[in-house]
Amino acid sequence: MEGNYCIFNGHLVSVYEPFLAINNRAFKYGDSIFETIRVCNNKLMFLKDHITRLKLGMTALRMNVPAEFSVENIQALMIQLLKKNVHAPNSRIRLTVLRNEGGFYTPETNDISFLIESNQLETNYQLNAKGLWVDVFGDIKKPINKLSNIKHGSALLYVLAGVAKQSMKLDECFIINELGNICESISSNVFVVKNGTLYTPPLSEGCLDGVMRKQIISLAAQNKILVFENRLTDYIICNADEVFLTNSVAGIQWVGQYKQSYFTNKMATFFMEKLNQLSN
Repeated sequence: MEGNYCIFNGHLVSVYEPFLAINNRAFKYGDSIFETIRVCNNKLMFLKDHITRLKLGMTALRMNVPAEFSVENIQALMIQLLKKNVHAPNSRIRLTVLRNEGGFYTPETNDISFLIESNQLETNYQLNAKGLWVDVFGDIKKPINKLSNIKHGSALLYVLAGVAKQSMKLDECFIINELGNICESISSNVFVVKNGTLYTPPLSEGCLDGVMRKQIISLAAQNKILVFENRLTDYIICNADEVFLTNSVAGIQWVGQYKQSYFTNKMATFFMEKLNQLSN
């Protein structure tokens, strides 16, 4: 359920009230960056990591970072919005930062505005009952550059992968980088399990610097599970014991089939249990 209110530049605003200008740079040029934060049992999950990543991304995009962009201030605004929208105990929040109006490709200012939205979710993290059916989206390869790890507003690659997913009647698609390796999926980072060891692409492969990716690597270390950041090829995926996807909203989703290969979900189940312990 979508909320009736949002927060724009620190103020509660009705979503039915026009407050974004026609020359908005996020609309015109995709000149924006965003974070999606999961709320489980009334707890804002990994908010510090999200705000840290947001600030790093803003710096990379040469946006001015306001002094009031602290974890404490953002958390207070999010709690205010959740109460106004009556979104509890499980929900999703999107925090979007956009460069202010002015200019064409070259902006007139690097000052920013920000928007916080929320919508209701039914449950906390839950592992999918049926494994995802996944294949490769190969029409466009993801470039590897300083924008690759950032969650910015220019998302046409993922939109077209989503269209291809629908046409192929898949649950998800893997994204290929310019080297021909699997670097992520439409909305998630990718982990492979082989002989009890975890493998995931390094950031140098062009994958998103995922907040949930970071949590899984940390949980693996705490539980003495080896993790290697290695490139993922089609051969490695096909010969894996397990494949699972991670993102901030779903947590973990296990892959049941990739091409002619089928997978189990033992490790995915283990990590989902650990994740839900963190949300209590």
